[in-house]
Amino acid sequence: MLTGVAAGLIGLALGVFGMLAFSASERSRRQTVDVREPALPDGSAEVLSVVGKAFIVIDIVDGVVRASPGAYAFGLVRGHTVVHQQLLELAHRVRRDGVIEERDLVLPRLVLPAAAAVPGAAPAPGQGAPVAAAQVSEAVPGSAPAQGSLVIQVRVAPLGEEYILLLADDRTEIARTEAVRNDFVANVSHELKTPVGAISLLAEAMESSPDDEAAVRRFASRMMTESARLAALVQDIIELSRLQSKDINQAVTAVDMNAVIAEAVDRTRLPAQSKNITIAVGPKVAAVVHGDQSQLVTALRNLIDNAVRYSPENTQVGIGLSVGDGVVNVSVSDQGDGMSPEDQDRVFERFYRVDAARSRHTGGTGLGLSIVKHIVGNHGGEVTLWSAPKTGSTFTVRLPQMTFVANESGRGLPAARNQG
Repeated sequence: MLTGVAAGLIGLALGVFGMLAFSASERSRRQTVDVREPALPDGSAEVLSVVGKAFIVIDIVDGVVRASPGAYAFGLVRGHTVVHQQLLELAHRVRRDGVIEERDLVLPRLVLPAAAAVPGAAPAPGQGAPVAAAQVSEAVPGSAPAQGSLVIQVRVAPLGEEYILLLADDRTEIARTEAVRNDFVANVSHELKTPVGAISLLAEAMESSPDDEAAVRRFASRMMTESARLAALVQDIIELSRLQSKDINQAVTAVDMNAVIAEAVDRTRLPAQSKNITIAVGPKVAAVVHGDQSQLVTALRNLIDNAVRYSPENTQVGIGLSVGDGVVNVSVSDQGDGMSPEDQDRVFERFYRVDAARSRHTGGTGLGLSIVKHIVGNHGGEVTLWSAPKTGSTFTVRLPQMTFVANESGRGLPAARNQG
């Protein structure tokens, strides 16, 4: 018995000793082979937080270590993965060459996840494989980005020993504004060239046939028509430029929309009578808005003039005024040919014409509806369109209604502008 007890104690002592030796060995091994985890350089996190741009920090295996909310909002990052392969290619080039890269890229805002991979072929977690192959292209200066696309300026640089930093600046609005400006200049040049060229040719024709009285009269009549068209185009361009630069808040008053409708109808009565078109105005409604009366008259006159111009003879143009939920609605309806959904999407663009040949015949400049959109937008409202082929069109201007409060004498005073 004593021998067995002694043997057990000796075995227990040996076991405890072995465990202590193993623990000491593990501690020693960890102290000798422990490698410091790479970290971001001191102060870089604070700088990135105030840099004002979307950023992504990726590690050596293309995993996202840190990203700003803007990077997620732009669709550059999903989870811990960089979505666009071209961004990863830029990072690989910077890691290899150590040279900062900068590009302007056009990226889709939304990238659908790729189809499920074959079992066993998926990349290991943290490897940073792109979620889907996105259609990425270099940004072309002066070209408008496609609908749903994002133009970003990307700057890729090394950050510390192990990381790559991608800075992304949203340039979508700048690119779109530049494209609109270029398109506007090109369209203006083309539109002005047509009547000027026609007047030049007619003048040459008159010079070559001074003794033919009938021809001279015919050419002079055509010159008057082209001159009127040129004057209308220049006036619309000036009006549109003035609207884009004018601050509506500097000339606002309480405007009665019944008076606006009456003045706009009076200005378009002669063109309507020449086509035997009746302008039917609905009953008056108490509707007062905050704005510039001359601009509102211009907007409504353009809508009525547009309805008269594209309506057949012996028809009717209807104008209705209503108020509801703090919004003043003015509708202008015609009995014309109507528009297709494709034309409705573009009808408010500068110089866009549904039927270019007919617009030249009727004297349209293609700027009337664009002017209407600018005026209504300056007044905090919107203009909508309903149309169907062979049915006609209805344009509706929606403006915030001005409300009134009673003062001590019981009279109404304009209250704060209703924002709808």
